[in-house]
Amino acid sequence: MKKIFVGNFAFSMTEAELRSMFEPHGRVESVTIVTDRDTGRSRGFAFVEMADNGEAEKAIAALNGMDSGGRPLTVNEARPKADRGPRAGGGGDRGYGRQRREPRW
Repeated sequence: MKKIFVGNFAFSMTEAELRSMFEPHGRVESVTIVTDRDTGRSRGFAFVEMADNGEAEKAIAALNGMDSGGRPLTVNEARPKADRGPRAGGGGDRGYGRQRREPRW
């Protein structure tokens, strides 16, 4: 099974439309459009999983750079998500609401 990254498509594109673009090239297992956590709107990229690696390679070659509503699609093999490690910060009250102390001399 090969996971394919698809980017730079119109925010209005649906999973069904993406599936129909890939199906002529082979069997599509799943299509997932990435959405904004707050608004629920598409972020303009998705992941398509195809069962056969050879079919996936053909789809990548055929669809990469294809015009989609005036925008060239970016289609390539998905890379594993990079481990970004723990986030900086840690919350806390950042000093707000604390009592100001006099220095201990």
